[in-house]
Amino acid sequence: MAPDKPLESRSIYLLADIGGTNARFAFAEPGKTNPVAIASYAVTEFPSFEGVLSQLQQDWRELSLPDTKLARICLAVAAISDQREISFTNNAWRFTADSVAAQTGCPRISIVNDFAAVARSLPALGTQHLEAIGGGGVQKGEPMVAIGPGTGTGVATLVFDKTGKPLVVPGEGGHVDFAPITDIEAKILSRLRAQFGRVSIERMLCGEGIMNIYRSLADIRGLPVIHLTPEAVGAAAQRGNDALSVEAMNTFFSVLGAAAGNLALTLGARGGVYVAGGISPRYIALLRKSDFRARFLAKGRFADFNGGIATYVVTHPDPGLLGAAMLCVEEDEDDR
Repeated sequence: MAPDKPLESRSIYLLADIGGTNARFAFAEPGKTNPVAIASYAVTEFPSFEGVLSQLQQDWRELSLPDTKLARICLAVAAISDQREISFTNNAWRFTADSVAAQTGCPRISIVNDFAAVARSLPALGTQHLEAIGGGGVQKGEPMVAIGPGTGTGVATLVFDKTGKPLVVPGEGGHVDFAPITDIEAKILSRLRAQFGRVSIERMLCGEGIMNIYRSLADIRGLPVIHLTPEAVGAAAQRGNDALSVEAMNTFFSVLGAAAGNLALTLGARGGVYVAGGISPRYIALLRKSDFRARFLAKGRFADFNGGIATYVVTHPDPGLLGAAMLCVEEDEDDR
């Protein structure tokens, strides 16, 4: 939501969380980690990042913010963030830090992976923004992992040094190979391989992934494809009156549980595994009914290891913006 009244001239952080569907912007005062929303834009409404930034500047003026000085900009992007030119995985936007600096007049620009920002936010999330799924606990100072199906699939890890200082480890975990566990998943994989060749977990764990699962199951079961969007499949599963949609959503969350369990084993995530992104918070009841936690635990001799690890759904509205604010504060401290 926008500020209630015009702000006096002051320095602020400009924060952005830019995914494949939405670009969200907020500001925070230097040294503080409580973002205040400015605006959210649909990516499809703007042909370029420069265009959405121009719209932001116009809205900025309407909010009586033009006299504020940008102390730092942090852009959390659904892309590989250490390239000179940022190229998004799931939209056509491209930009450089230099182009953003020229357009905004702020030379202090940080670009991070969107799920790196989500991972950084994890220690700051209270119980009101976390829905526990199953048992397990959280060990302070141990690795914390974020995984998030949305337009794509984000993965990042937060680790801590001996002093307790956090360090974000970004990655591209959404693009690891999908490994089926059940016979039905193997049949789904066979159909997706015919379509895509290589099949990553992102082909299953995103909005379009729901449709990939649903259409594959329809073909396997010899049933018609009735629903044309993931939202329609999810809504039908919530109503419980469409067995194919129920099976599709259970398969979706089962694969998510297996992937989350693999991350827990790989990274020793005794600090917890946190499911973020735009899909899971909408369907928490379906997730609870699904085999998510069972598949998280189904790791043979290491089932007990994963059994000690908590899994949560992140319900905070903008963990990426919160994490971006926290990263800005840390970078200011490092510059001193």
